[in-house]
Amino acid sequence: MTDGKQIDIHKVMQLLPHRYPFLLVDRIIEYKLDESLKALKNVTMNEPCFQGHFPGRPVFPGVLILEAVAQASALLASLSFTDDPGENVIFLFAGIDKARFKRPVEPGDQLILDVQQTNYRRKIWKYSATASVDGQMAAAADIIFTYRNF
Repeated sequence: MTDGKQIDIHKVMQLLPHRYPFLLVDRIIEYKLDESLKALKNVTMNEPCFQGHFPGRPVFPGVLILEAVAQASALLASLSFTDDPGENVIFLFAGIDKARFKRPVEPGDQLILDVQQTNYRRKIWKYSATASVDGQMAAAADIIFTYRNF
């Protein structure tokens, strides 16, 4: 499935503008340009969200799971970009459809983010995305992405 080898956190940080505590992709496991990407997010008790969500029973917020799949989608868009986007291009989350949550994500879980490109037209990418833990789906959504020059 891969067009290249795994991509570590250093390259992920070159491709995404996000930084701690909002960088939610630790590694790209595999990818196929213009088709699919699989990434990893290690969920640890050190995540700032666990201070209040929820004390005594930490659950990784669904909105952060959606942000993680959005970041994975942006990574696939960035890797698939035919021209060098340059430093003035930023990939932006443009929409989400059919978001569903199936199981809680807790500290110690490894969140596997899978994105499949379903459409690309005029600077708009559409992806079908899932997040799973131990082979069980935690969340699914359709993600819409674009980019802008700044």
